[in-house]
Amino acid sequence: MKSITVFTPTYNREKTLVRLYDSLCSQSSSDFKWIIVDDGSGDNTSGQVEQWIKEGKIGIQYYYQKNKGKLAAQILALNYIDTELFTCIDSDDYMPEDGIEKILKFWRANKKANSAGIIGLDAYEDGSVAGEHLPEVKESTYSELVDHYKIKGDKKYVFDTEVYKKYLPYPYFENEIFHEVSWIFTLIDQDYKFLLSNEIYCIIEYQQDGLSNGLYKRYKESPNSFIEYRKVKMKYGINSKIVLKNSIHYVSSCLFAKKWNFFKDSPNKPYTLIAIPFGILLNIYINRKVKQNTHRIEQGKLI
Repeated sequence: MKSITVFTPTYNREKTLVRLYDSLCSQSSSDFKWIIVDDGSGDNTSGQVEQWIKEGKIGIQYYYQKNKGKLAAQILALNYIDTELFTCIDSDDYMPEDGIEKILKFWRANKKANSAGIIGLDAYEDGSVAGEHLPEVKESTYSELVDHYKIKGDKKYVFDTEVYKKYLPYPYFENEIFHEVSWIFTLIDQDYKFLLSNEIYCIIEYQQDGLSNGLYKRYKESPNSFIEYRKVKMKYGINSKIVLKNSIHYVSSCLFAKKWNFFKDSPNKPYTLIAIPFGILLNIYINRKVKQNTHRIEQGKLI
């Protein structure tokens, strides 16, 4: 059995997927398999992947589903991930030639009983790191990294599969496409920590229609998913400021979901009460931003 699975959700990314495939074929370590979940592509992704499977250069498992979004693709993939580790490499990104080798070497040298996986770096093609380097500590929870160290920018997450699956299933809503997938991190934080590595594991390139764009639209159109995320952060926030911030977002998402009783499902009712006026203002602000961005798109401008 291979040691790590590279999971890739893809939707109409036939052209950029080639670059990822080439990078995986060029890896200095072959101790991995590639799982592709095609989220209802209308291009020739399926034919292209079929050809790669026939070539037999690397192990590939391909699954197709109707368009349901990235979380649904990940839920499907998790049914087939049986390696010790897994990581998600998006279809418009790729790996440096020693990416797999570095991940496995670092894991084997540093893993402990309470290790949930590794957090490493994403970088751009010019070599610059996305956001910031990680703090010079050996391990951290995700919440400490984001809420204490205030680390910005995308990072590459490598998960211990067994640990990750302990916290499933995800809260999933059939009528929502853009789920907030970091919900699970806060739960993992209660029992485990991530090893931190300032090595570059992934080269990223944002597509104009990618998930990194349209954040306000995602927030508005997937409110139930964001409600579940905010509830977890309200319950386990590392300080009162974080709890209040997420309470404000919780109220805003409840408004988008037309859930007028903010207190019914709130895990922290006192903070919810304080957050109500600010949550209403945030909801108004997000609605305005969505309208502005929609207008810009209609004019042919990019978000």
